Amino acid sequence: MSDPLIKIHYHEDVATIILDRAEKRNALSRALLSELGQALHDVGLEKKVRAVILSGAGPSFCAGMDLKEMAATADQADPQAQWSSDAKIYLAVIETMLRFPKPLIAAVDGAAVAGGGGLVLACDLVVAAHSARFGFPEPRRGIVAGIVAPLLSFRTRASDTAFMLLTGSIVDAQYAHRAGFVHELVDSEQIWARAFELAKECAQGAPEAVTLTKKMLNETIGDTLFSLLAAGAAVSGTARTTAAAEEGLQAFLEKRDPVWNTSGEADTQ
Repeated sequence: MSDPLIKIHYHEDVATIILDRAEKRNALSRALLSELGQALHDVGLEKKVRAVILSGAGPSFCAGMDLKEMAATADQADPQAQWSSDAKIYLAVIETMLRFPKPLIAAVDGAAVAGGGGLVLACDLVVAAHSARFGFPEPRRGIVAGIVAPLLSFRTRASDTAFMLLTGSIVDAQYAHRAGFVHELVDSEQIWARAFELAKECAQGAPEAVTLTKKMLNETIGDTLFSLLAAGAAVSGTARTTAAAEEGLQAFLEKRDPVWNTSGEADTQ
């Protein structure tokens, strides 16, 4: 039996969910996403838990989707169906986080990129190390950050969203803080402690009031967010079927720069 990819620790009335695939920079495989969804379900049912911290083991928070797993899908009989399913699996986790009844606090050290950055954006509060990095380099792999795009726009300005998504740049924690999707910057050794302090501050509110406040923020004020996420999942799944995605993922596996089709003809098949 394989080792679990998610660990859960409890301290007082706070739970910490840890992405525990450090040797792969906590890349989001199907198995890890399944375990994360189950962990959120289980912790959500714990009445004693008033807030949850999400962190990653090792030097990275999360490197995003497991690109090797994604590339291997191309050899399946019906890869489009699998790619569409993968996008929906990730979408389900993001929606679970947004609808999670208790405050979610991301404790970010190292890199949080692509789908890993999306997990950060789905949290309510974010504490990051000064050395943390964020980015959405999907276009550089021939794919589209369809699910992340609405979240990034929801958390920050349209101009920052355009910059990060179109350039695929990896930005530092200071940029993320100025953009507004990181709330506090601390030294690496203080990340969990500060996240725990914020969790305890949230726990001072009545549970019902905190739950309703989160529901108001994400489902009332953000009333179009879920429909935009669903549309983004469709775009993301479709983008994985293109020749650009095939080239981008192959280039990643071969550790080389991709060679794009620049003939001027749209690659949509």
